[in-house]
Amino acid sequence: MPAATTTTETETANTIKESYTDVLIIGAGPSGYMCALWLARCGIPFRIIDKRSNEIFTGQADGIQSRSFEIFKSFSEDCFDWVTMDQAWKCANQMEEMSFWSPNEDGELARTSRVPDSIPGISRYHESVIHQGKIEAWFDESIKQFTGGKTRVERPLLPVSIKINADANDQQEHACEVLVRKLHTSQAKPEQYGGQVANGLYRQFDGDQESFYSANIADADKKDYELIHAKYVLGSDGAHSWVRKQLDIDMEGEQTDFVWGVLDMVPITDFPDIRSRCAIHSKNSGSVMVIPRENDMVRLYIQLKEVPRDERTIGSQREFMANCDDPKVKTKGRIDRSKITPESILKQAQESIKPFKLEMTNLTWYTAYQIGQRVSPQFHKNLRVFISGDACHTHSPKAGQGMNVSMQDTYNLGFKLALVCKGLAKQEILDTYESERIKVARDLIAFDQKFSKLFSGKPMIPNQKLLEGEEKGADMDEFHQVFLQGGKFASGTISDYEDSVLINKAGGVVRAEGQENEGLFSPLASKVPIGRRLLSVQALGQVDHKPWHIADRMPSDGRFRVLIFAGDVKHYPENMQKLQSFNEILMAPESFLNRYTPRNAFFNSVIEAIVIHASFRNDVEFYDFPEFARRRDFKGRTDYWSLLTGVGKIHHTQEKVDMYDAYGIDKRMGAILVIRPDGHVAEVNEFSETGLNQVCNYFSRFMIDQRNVKVPEKDATAFDSDRFVKPRLAV
Repeated sequence: MPAATTTTETETANTIKESYTDVLIIGAGPSGYMCALWLARCGIPFRIIDKRSNEIFTGQADGIQSRSFEIFKSFSEDCFDWVTMDQAWKCANQMEEMSFWSPNEDGELARTSRVPDSIPGISRYHESVIHQGKIEAWFDESIKQFTGGKTRVERPLLPVSIKINADANDQQEHACEVLVRKLHTSQAKPEQYGGQVANGLYRQFDGDQESFYSANIADADKKDYELIHAKYVLGSDGAHSWVRKQLDIDMEGEQTDFVWGVLDMVPITDFPDIRSRCAIHSKNSGSVMVIPRENDMVRLYIQLKEVPRDERTIGSQREFMANCDDPKVKTKGRIDRSKITPESILKQAQESIKPFKLEMTNLTWYTAYQIGQRVSPQFHKNLRVFISGDACHTHSPKAGQGMNVSMQDTYNLGFKLALVCKGLAKQEILDTYESERIKVARDLIAFDQKFSKLFSGKPMIPNQKLLEGEEKGADMDEFHQVFLQGGKFASGTISDYEDSVLINKAGGVVRAEGQENEGLFSPLASKVPIGRRLLSVQALGQVDHKPWHIADRMPSDGRFRVLIFAGDVKHYPENMQKLQSFNEILMAPESFLNRYTPRNAFFNSVIEAIVIHASFRNDVEFYDFPEFARRRDFKGRTDYWSLLTGVGKIHHTQEKVDMYDAYGIDKRMGAILVIRPDGHVAEVNEFSETGLNQVCNYFSRFMIDQRNVKVPEKDATAFDSDRFVKPRLAV
């Protein structure tokens, strides 16, 4: 379990309490939670704080993309006996279709097409929707289980100041100081804005964050303060991030004058596609996106044509406008949120959806927001303080990217922090977080700008004759194509990380954009793009013929995997001989399997080797294979799970399994794949001793030799069935 955070307190009332931890996470939204989940799973001491007094109550993000479901599953092993992260897939409304509606030649609203909502075959999951509050509750439960109940979100704590010791050379030094203040419950109420219905209006406009902080840092007793010393700090504190502002990092981009309202409710309507995801472009009344949700609920995104403005703010330079650089807002005035009501949003939706009727019941949440696309030019300061999620990038929510990209930011960062905090890897790997995720953020902004402009624009009427000076409107065929082309990007499955200390693309062959498979590939595994996540396909256990999705054999627990595709060892006996020759190399103390694993730790607790051959399971025996593929632990227990066959049939379904064909690996040549803890392909090497040496060279670039590092010796008499839930990294 993560070690308890060290706290030093004195009996003097005038002394501020001080404490020490490895990582401090500021902000308990999905991005902060994802980092916390990684640290909990890897046994890293951390704290996660939030200025809100309660968990999220409803609303906010709701769309979950394919890659996010894959990540949830990676923290949800079959042996866990609590409600795990993959509950999201079980409870979500799984959307199958996208329908497009726009004016026909007569100007009447009509369905123009129906398409699959997700790209077929890109993942075993597809886009679905579920309330963000449930996602956060499952995060909370998993973190509690992985830490034995020792670590939970601390509320309400308000960060007041942050200092970084830029001269700190030791990566284990507590180089960050964050002063926090405990708020009273009355000071940390849910972020609401008027009315009795839960809403998100408070969170959508710049200036509120500054008002909140200025109102809550004065007139406090020293007993309310705490000085937290941390090795690393993560700011996952939203679009108006306090952490980002303390680092003097400005967002780059623009704010538009498009304003959209959002309703979560149960609709009463005769619109035929209300239970499909829809993009509706009306002739003159704006656009609507329909998102069918769980429990009969539907979310509507509605373009607001007439937006009330606060006349007092026209041209204002008052404090709450100080952070607004949009000239349209400066001339028109700030949006008057007090005039935005569920009824006003519904009225606009009713106009947009005519001739169909629309009423609502069971309204649970609403908000309004102004579309802007911005991205931070940097994601860290001194490799000590990092920002993630909305603190790094803001955009419209209609493409279903906000919560997903935010969680995937810290899914990228979390395992790197764990490796560095455990002293297993050099601090320089943290630099790859910015280089890998800033490209994703910029691609997201470019996609959202195009998508939002087409969605918010007035539609072009087919065969319409334009009057002089009249604009023809947005091309709906182009909108369809942007949606379809953006499907892969939106899924999160094709994030492609470039060459770095953690990705080696040397020797790869580039396939041009537009081909069936894009990216950079090794001829040894011609369907495996280096730098992207490994597509999960099925394998079969050698010892029990159990079908495994390979991703489920590589859960998110901080370990690297080396997949040794040994080819058909039955028909090509030289492949088995080659595999046998690996044994002396891999069992030696200086091998990469042992060099980077602390003494007394489980042999596979840092780097796990998995052998996947291409012979039928009944043609070879388990004990035909070398010892490194079936090692025994300190109690003499055999590892039966690191030897798989990549070909065959699943007994109960007769489904064919052929990993070699799926990955483009020759059954005679074989290959060796290095997989990062986040499932991305780090490099591809040949199945040979030369290939093993290249794997060794890969790890030598950033891993720290552990042969003189000891963990406590294990008690061979102890009952340790809880080892499957406890941290597995370097233990």
